[in-house]
Amino acid sequence: MKESRPRKSHISTPRKPSPERSAVMRAVKSRDTGPEMAVRAMLRPLAPGYRLHRADLPGKPDVVYAGRRLAIFVHGCFWHGHDCPRGARSPKDNADYWREKIARNRARDARNVAALEALGWRTLVVYECALKDPAALRARLGAALASAPRRAKPSRRPNPRLALCRAAP
Repeated sequence: MKESRPRKSHISTPRKPSPERSAVMRAVKSRDTGPEMAVRAMLRPLAPGYRLHRADLPGKPDVVYAGRRLAIFVHGCFWHGHDCPRGARSPKDNADYWREKIARNRARDARNVAALEALGWRTLVVYECALKDPAALRARLGAALASAPRRAKPSRRPNPRLALCRAAP
């Protein structure tokens, strides 16, 4: 007599990733990535004095020029669903999960850009595929920096209370 095996369901359930896949995913960095370092190397001669990963701003922009109110995000094409060939590629394994994850990433990116603009910041999103044409990217970065003039620093008036404290014996 044949033993009956449980039938495969046509409904896919999320599979637990293999230890190898988990190790690969754990190695994916969120800061100081190759594309981010390349963009920073292009920015250094154009306009030094940027800050990195400002946690007090929505989305923790990768590069921030506070005086110019310019926030720059460097996105990976796959992770942020860019419409280039690399970003349009979708994994075959666990496809529903990845489709939803990338859609959530795109929605979060749009919310962060909108929140920064509401605070008076200008944003620039650089996808990793833009690094294939360094001259064009350098021109784009230069244009963004040129159209965001530095704000004058607020004048520091002497605090009259401090002057009174210093004058006392």
